[in-house]
Amino acid sequence: MAGLVDKLTASGGTESVDFLNDIVEQLWPNINAAGCQMVKDIVEPMFASMLPGPLATLRFAKLDLGPIPMKLSEVDVHKTDHGGIKLDMDVTWEGRSDIEMDGNMVPKFGIEHIHLKGRLSILLAPLTNIIPLIGAAQVAFINPPELKLDFTNAANIADCFLVDKAVRKVILSVISSMAVLPNRYLVKLDSKNDYFKTYLPHVGALRLTIGRAVNINGPKKSGAKGLLAKIVKDVPDCYCKVNIGAGEEWRTSTKKNDHNPEWNETHDFLVADYDQQVLIDIQDDDFAGDDDIGIATTTVKDIMLNGGSKELELFHKDSLTDAKITVHAKFFNFVDDAGILTSNQNEGGEGQIVGLATILIASALGLQGQRDELNPSIKVAWGGKEYRTAAKSYSPGTDIFNPSFDQAFQVPVTADLLASPSNFKIALLNGKSETGSVEIPFSDVLNAPGLIKEGGFEVGNGAIVRASVSLRGLRLAH
Repeated sequence: MAGLVDKLTASGGTESVDFLNDIVEQLWPNINAAGCQMVKDIVEPMFASMLPGPLATLRFAKLDLGPIPMKLSEVDVHKTDHGGIKLDMDVTWEGRSDIEMDGNMVPKFGIEHIHLKGRLSILLAPLTNIIPLIGAAQVAFINPPELKLDFTNAANIADCFLVDKAVRKVILSVISSMAVLPNRYLVKLDSKNDYFKTYLPHVGALRLTIGRAVNINGPKKSGAKGLLAKIVKDVPDCYCKVNIGAGEEWRTSTKKNDHNPEWNETHDFLVADYDQQVLIDIQDDDFAGDDDIGIATTTVKDIMLNGGSKELELFHKDSLTDAKITVHAKFFNFVDDAGILTSNQNEGGEGQIVGLATILIASALGLQGQRDELNPSIKVAWGGKEYRTAAKSYSPGTDIFNPSFDQAFQVPVTADLLASPSNFKIALLNGKSETGSVEIPFSDVLNAPGLIKEGGFEVGNGAIVRASVSLRGLRLAH
């Protein structure tokens, strides 16, 4: 097996992709139509659940992404460990859009320019010997993309900070949930594609320690906050919010009254790509609302190629500050070794993991009932955590009696879960009602070849769920 440094430096370099840009330009009218429909169907309903007050009534009165296509550059092509092809490329879009939005008690406004920038990863897998030779394409941004919107009309309303921040938050949230690693947007190229062969596992886990920050000064405050800061010596009470991709955010403790706070707190993050960004957002804990101190960034690759430690500069509103923060990291590979998994049973502190359980839900077969009354989904439970696939409903051309779900769920394995492991439960739901379930003993997975138990599992009433449950242990990478 190649060493960690070999994997991190495996790229042969990037290439230009003029021919791909020519294809995108020719397809842009079709991409525009399909993209607008997706935005209408997916983004608009999110406004109602995520935006405050009257903004929750926002709707698209007009939706056109405009004539300017996205541009691709710096393509890096390589094979994955599981036999697929991975294309990483920069995406830049300076779109001249024609978008109008209105809502109840909200003046109509438009979005005339969309600025989008990020690095996209396209995974082609599995490779087959049957046309079209590729089972599926999966698309994802390696890191959350940059997004800026330029508003028109009702400028006094639309250009205000609240609307800009709120609308961008919804759009970025949708992008993250669908297509920011570890989430991937799946497009089947072969209707018989096997999701078990399509899924690309995480490359490993990063054990990140937030060390010490120096020269931390609170941001300049105005109004009541500024007056209070003059009366009382304003020494920041700092904590860090840490994110990798679209994974769950972790927060450190708060260090009171300290310009040079030292945390030495550790957390494990699942890593889907070595180029994923580690984002550290330092905040000042304030009773009147937390204040931004600064943001530091690096990547999994950069910190590991730097020997596992790095001093990072802090930026506040894109301006460099005098503050710095030191981080330390170790990288672990996931291995299909029951001995390693169980030998770690007594290890791991708070926030640390000893392994990973992955549950893949491919499809359900043989559902019974009236097609218009079926609203199936799959619920997965293990270790006190529950996950649920997207629910399916009948539409012309879909087989609601044998629906595909093609979703993956990861459950970090901790020492306490190993001490008394519960069974994995897979349940079939129709709407909110559970219609059947099956339990897979932890020992069955642990003793299965390659620590993978997969196949069709009967959940009652003649229905079968195609699922895969796997376990992996942690081994320090060298």
